[in-house]
Amino acid sequence: MSAPDDRAPGEATIRVTWHGHATLLVDDVARVLTDPVLTGSLAHLRRRAGPSPRETVGAVDAVLVSHLHADHLHLPSLALLPAGTPVLLPRGAARLLRRLPVRPVEVSVGDVVPIAGAHVVVVPAVHDATRWPGGRTRGEAVGYLLCGRGATYFAGDTLPFTAMARLHPTLDVALLPVGGWGPWLRGSHLTPRSAAGCLPVLGARVSVPIHYGTFWPRGLGAVRPRVFHEPGREFAERARAVAPDVDVRVLSPGDSTTVTVVR
Repeated sequence: MSAPDDRAPGEATIRVTWHGHATLLVDDVARVLTDPVLTGSLAHLRRRAGPSPRETVGAVDAVLVSHLHADHLHLPSLALLPAGTPVLLPRGAARLLRRLPVRPVEVSVGDVVPIAGAHVVVVPAVHDATRWPGGRTRGEAVGYLLCGRGATYFAGDTLPFTAMARLHPTLDVALLPVGGWGPWLRGSHLTPRSAAGCLPVLGARVSVPIHYGTFWPRGLGAVRPRVFHEPGREFAERARAVAPDVDVRVLSPGDSTTVTVVR
């Protein structure tokens, strides 16, 4: 259940709602939705935690898509959004949205896109660029900075990269992936330990772990349950050791948190 909106009148805040996996609603001047998966299932995966957000997200100023994999660029979910909603996505991928009512906006690292009084900076990510293994549709994976009253970093999927140290001089929130969606997921993903290791580099005041504890392959509910349930807690424990000044907030899918901007 989402926390009540406890913002004082005129107070500069960032409100983050985690809808599971890499889907977040970030409200800081602009309302943006990241990598939306709004349904109860995704191919062979089913939602095992939190409510399906398709009825609760509402209108947004923009959608941020970090890369082309189907658990981040989910066409059935994008089809549920109001017609004309801007969808930022990696350059070269707009044709994937040609049958949808949304408005694709192709971006590359370094682009700055104004959105409803805020702006989004496109930043690097280290992750696979293809839609499907062996497929011809490519778009280099990216992350995003939403800069409104404060600054929020959405990593998408990535490994650590050198430029993390230079993303923003006063980063308020880091939304970091710490797990996956299957018991044997491998590849270019952060783990709880490696994600925590990014915190001293990023310099964020608050961090929320994402990309775990939501979708799981059908019929495998009893297989390696720790990998489904524990990445957020493990990230928080490791963060206490390597970045004790960072306020790590472990949410459940559907929960919100509010961060006061300090400048």
